[in-house]
Amino acid sequence: MIYTLTTNPAVDMNVTTDAMIPEKVNRTRDAVYTPNGKGLNVSFTLEHFGVRSTILGFFGGFSGDYIVREASKVCPVKAVEADGITRVNVFVTGPEGEYKLPNAGAPVHREAQEKMLEIIREANDLECLVVSGSLSPEMDSSYYDELIDVVKTKGSEFVLDISDTHLADLVEKKPLLIKPNDEEVAGIFGVDVEDEREIVHALHEIHERGAQNILLTLGGEGAYFFDGERVWHASAAKVDVLSTTCSGDATLGSFLSAWFYDRDNVEAALRRAMATGGNVAMCAGLGDFSLVDELERSIKVEMVA
Repeated sequence: MIYTLTTNPAVDMNVTTDAMIPEKVNRTRDAVYTPNGKGLNVSFTLEHFGVRSTILGFFGGFSGDYIVREASKVCPVKAVEADGITRVNVFVTGPEGEYKLPNAGAPVHREAQEKMLEIIREANDLECLVVSGSLSPEMDSSYYDELIDVVKTKGSEFVLDISDTHLADLVEKKPLLIKPNDEEVAGIFGVDVEDEREIVHALHEIHERGAQNILLTLGGEGAYFFDGERVWHASAAKVDVLSTTCSGDATLGSFLSAWFYDRDNVEAALRRAMATGGNVAMCAGLGDFSLVDELERSIKVEMVA
């Protein structure tokens, strides 16, 4: 069983407006409220493609209750109560583009952190833990180390999709997969990825530091995947982008759905990942994945090194 952990979940509110004028009432429409968080989105995507997973997370207040209730309709949820109220993030699509307004989140104190570690220790069916997103307030980056040490003690694998600078050290613990984007690779690992030659060099360097597999996403430029021996490039789906908020999470979830249990299935996994990420970018929230099959036919995958 794959488990996903979201340490700082949210209710996402996506709205559209025709104007964003200071000191004026800017009416919105098409409000979409979704239980969210990077790990939750990975689980929702896995479920769509027929792969069962369990959601782990810290949830507080009315918004936390809403997420647990709605997420439980899709996947099993093992929740730890957090103090305060789970954050509500606001995404406004206006004439000039998308405005992203994430909040800090509810604090997660040490007692709650230890409860989560115990849940993972007792998860006898844990094959892989996917850790996604930012840490909640009151949490130190060393918590990632604690999580990984518990997982490794159990003989299970782990996947990291985090933008914390501590990722540069965490790769030494040999994650099964990491999914940085171009900005994260440059900021965390200090490597340039301006062209394909630099990208291939960066992938090799990060692999040498410990990451077993790397899925590097580049937005409209597609993605690169490195398994320690070969490098593939997948093109991006050509779509009209409404919101990129959940696209990266869906990309990871869909890739894992095709690759985790069949590690040789790289090209099909990349086509599914790029198509799913593109379809989600067309929607407020995850959407319904209705165009994935159509978009998949347009994705080109080639081995480049």
